[in-house]
Amino acid sequence: MPKIEIYTKDYCPYCALAKSILQQHGASYAEHSLTENPALFDAMIKRSDGRRAVPQIFFDGKGIGGADELSMLDECGRLDELLEPLLADTA
Repeated sequence: MPKIEIYTKDYCPYCALAKSILQQHGASYAEHSLTENPALFDAMIKRSDGRRAVPQIFFDGKGIGGADELSMLDECGRLDELLEPLLADTA
């Protein structure tokens, strides 16, 4: 299972923001496009405890929320702390 996963839709500014934040931190991720594969929507809802908005982001299988939550983690300095063990495994 990929360490970082993100469910996205095309032309979603929040999806673009989330991907940009992850890229700025050097994190690679598996992207699950709901635009290309709408059947993934039900799986995303189930994994994210009913959340229907994109993006939905998972670190090591655990949902962290969407772009707002990722941005807040970045702003308060906790994102690097959460990414460190995930990035160490890929180095």
